[in-house]
Amino acid sequence: MITSRYLALASGLIMLSMPAWAALTFSSDEADFQLEVVAEGLEHPWSLAFLPDGTQLVTERAGRLRMIRDGKLVSAPLAGVPELVVAGQGGLLDVLLHPDYESNQILFLSYAHRSREGMTTRVARARLDGMALTDVNVIFEALPRSNTTRHFAGRMEFDREGNLYVAVGDRGEMDRAQDLGDDAGGVHRITIDGKPVPNNPFMDQAGARDTFFTYGNRNIQGMTIHPETGDIWTHEHGPRGGDEINILSAGTNYGWPEITYGIDYSGLPITMHTEKEGMAQPLHYWDPSIAPSGMAFYTGERFPEWQGDLFVGALKMRKLVRLEIGDGDVTEEEDLLTDLGDRIRDVRMGPDGVLWLLTDSPEGKVYRIVPVN
Repeated sequence: MITSRYLALASGLIMLSMPAWAALTFSSDEADFQLEVVAEGLEHPWSLAFLPDGTQLVTERAGRLRMIRDGKLVSAPLAGVPELVVAGQGGLLDVLLHPDYESNQILFLSYAHRSREGMTTRVARARLDGMALTDVNVIFEALPRSNTTRHFAGRMEFDREGNLYVAVGDRGEMDRAQDLGDDAGGVHRITIDGKPVPNNPFMDQAGARDTFFTYGNRNIQGMTIHPETGDIWTHEHGPRGGDEINILSAGTNYGWPEITYGIDYSGLPITMHTEKEGMAQPLHYWDPSIAPSGMAFYTGERFPEWQGDLFVGALKMRKLVRLEIGDGDVTEEEDLLTDLGDRIRDVRMGPDGVLWLLTDSPEGKVYRIVPVN
């Protein structure tokens, strides 16, 4: 006969053996949800992409491209990843599929690269063949190089015309973001061959890089396309405060470091200005900083209450932020997963109708956000 004492003991043992995520149901103002672990044991996972057959690709900042097939992490990394450097914030960064991937198997990787001249952000195009990358070609390299290990940015996105947007950080050398003759501190718009798009805004400006689309950007760590308008949305790290969400507009100066809502890490001001003529204001900003990373609009059916909401991961504040958007502005902000205690590195809208998350740690996880029951 099993007594209540033994039942209680068994119940306690079961609860102790369950990971924290499995015992937790989370709530938002609009919906209740649970976390489902898809994969774990990833070394600082950085980006996630979905293949047409249901397989996922995950980059590890340590330089490995991994595959999740049938819900299991394949033990061997993919071969053929281009030569890169893992230093500071640099390593293997974003992975993005070509819009016609199903027919051409082409994908793009951003990563940090070192030469005798220093380090920089690079983008390579490759073809996925089984468990290997082939036909690997470097199509973009930000110049000049420098020896800092910060602010590589690296987020990428395609617009509806098939143009590729590539974010390059200021590399921790803030004044570079206002120099159109320097690739750092902006967003570059290129073709899949790495050439400037013919109508780029600075094509005819003497001394300006012809791939620039915007400049005055500090360190973009989130980029996505709006599901209705087709606009490219980004967010970027401020220093102490001043993280920004922006809707990219051709030729726009987003102000860093001439204007900012943040201060230096020392506590001293970077500038006395939060606005200047000819420099764009952010759509939304955070002060203090949340260290945003990853961003996706919710477009699925499994959480109808979230339709059209923007979700942003946070590294420093270890949470997921839900933003309601109305009339081109943020109308509501809600913090989610504050009890999870994980740095959220990437947020993706999955083809299965739910959000996917990556956590940034030496033992990083891939999560799905699923409805309760």
